[in-house]
Order: sequence, then C-alpha cells, then structure tokens
Amino acid sequence: MVDHDRLFKELLTTFFVEFVDLFFEDVSGYLDRNSISFLDKELFTDVTAGEQFEADIVAKVRFLDRDTYFLVHIENQSSCEAGFDFRMYRYFARLYEKFRLPVYPIVVYSFNEPLRAAPNIHRVEFPGFTVLEFHYRVLQLNRLNWRDYLRQENPVAGALMAKMRIAPGERPRVKLECLRLLATLRLDPARMKMISGFVDIYLKLSAEEERLFAMELATIGPGDREGVVEIVTSWMEEGIARGREEGIARGREEGLIQGKQEEALILVQRLLNRRLGQLDTEILERVRTLSVAELEALSEALLDFHELAALITWLDQK
Repeated sequence: MVDHDRLFKELLTTFFVEFVDLFFEDVSGYLDRNSISFLDKELFTDVTAGEQFEADIVAKVRFLDRDTYFLVHIENQSSCEAGFDFRMYRYFARLYEKFRLPVYPIVVYSFNEPLRAAPNIHRVEFPGFTVLEFHYRVLQLNRLNWRDYLRQENPVAGALMAKMRIAPGERPRVKLECLRLLATLRLDPARMKMISGFVDIYLKLSAEEERLFAMELATIGPGDREGVVEIVTSWMEEGIARGREEGIARGREEGLIQGKQEEALILVQRLLNRRLGQLDTEILERVRTLSVAELEALSEALLDFHELAALITWLDQK
C-alpha cells in the first residue's frame, strides 16, 4: 500500500518554499523564507468520540519585515471524505487556540476521483443568520492540467505533474516530462531521488506504456536525454542493489550472484520490450546468456536502438 501522507509530507516539507511559490504566490510575497520551522507532530484528541487526529504539516513562519509570526497548516487528502470541511475547521480552531497565531489553512486534494470541485468552506448557519464561515485554500490536483507546469523550473512541479489531470494515452509523455524537468534542476542526489521516486510511484507504467516512454525518450535533445537516462539507470542500479542486499541477507553467495543477474535481466527485458516490442524466443535466449556487466552495458546501449537489427548487431559483437 502506498503511504500517501508520508510521501506528500516529505515532498512538501523538503520543498515548502517552492510549493508556496508555485501555487500560493500571494503568500510567497509576505513570507520570510529564512524563518521557516516545522512544529512537532500536532495531535488532537476528540474525547467524546474517542478518536485522535494528527495534522499533516504545520509550519511556523514570520511575516516579511515584521516581527510577528503565523502558521501554515497543510493537509494532504488522498480520498474523498464526507465531513472533511469540519475536520479542517477543527484543526484550525485547535491550532489557533494553542498558539494564538493566525493560521493559513491549505488542503492538497491528491485523489484521482471525483473530478468535481472539492469544498473549501465550513459553515454554521441558520435561516437569515450565519454564525460561522470558515474558508481554506484548496489545491485539487486532478483539476490541474499538467501542460501548464511544463516550463516551471520548480521541483514541486516536476513531482506533482504526476498527480494532475492526465489522459490515459499521455501517461508515458507526462512521466518523461517530469523526469526531464527534474534533470534540468540539478538537485543534490537525495532530493533528486525523492522526486524521481515520487514520480515513479504515481506513474507506474505498463509494458506497452514503457515502450512508448522509450520511444518518446529517443526524440528529445541529447542534453535532456542524458539527464533522463541517468535517472532511469539509477532505478536499475537500485533494483540490482536490492537483489544484492537480499542475497546477503540470505547468506548465499551463489544466490546473490544469480539474484543480481536475474534482476538485471528482468529490467533489461522490460526496456527492450518497450523500445523494440515483444522479442522472439531466440533473441531472448541470447540476452539471457549475458553477464551482469554485459546486461548493464546493454541497458545503456539499447536507448540508441531504433530497430531490432541494431540489437542483433550489438549481440553479435559480444
């Protein structure tokens, strides 16, 4: 099961300023970027219902050029939930009561369905008299068009395009564009891995989609292509490394070597299938005889293959 809350919390705390810059430009204008601190886990207990709730992200920030602070509360909501507007109000009320600071509430709706606009208000009213009208900001990803964020030099755009409105046939293209944007940002390895992993989780491709992804990859410029290939290759290396670690845990050196080769072979076959289509048995048998080092070399070389003859030539040379 995907831990949506953890993934979004890691992304939005690591790139908090970039998130605000991208989606809440008005807040970005009065936020002191050097003052941000994240509060410890905020737990709220409903004694009457016997339930406990935890706020996803609460950041304490200072107003720009003022010696006063406010809180930014961000909730990720990965499913459509009745009564969520009341929960947002309850969080607001508890935070406001506890810290006596203004609270800026934001909801990131990351579910795929429904597509209708999610609520952004909680009311208590009587005929002719409104007691309470609580508003919160909403970022509903499935109502955003990924194309609008293609040219944003922002790591959060590179990650969240994977959760925006995407037609089924566009999935390989969107994954490629997410990785291309990520490659241009030149982040440190840890942050690069975080976002590329986020994209890979939310845009898992079928075998046919992977083949289309490879075809799209072959059409982009050499500079961009090199960066994307580096990310894809790192996924392969991590897969091989996982096989190695499992072999060590089992304490069987023979199993380690075999597991590493099988992992490399599976990954290379997936790349070949999406690049050249389904291969016949004879070709597959030749690929299976390759060593781990040769499989790794083939994983890089095959991105230049445009037809089956190129693969056969490469195998003949080996």
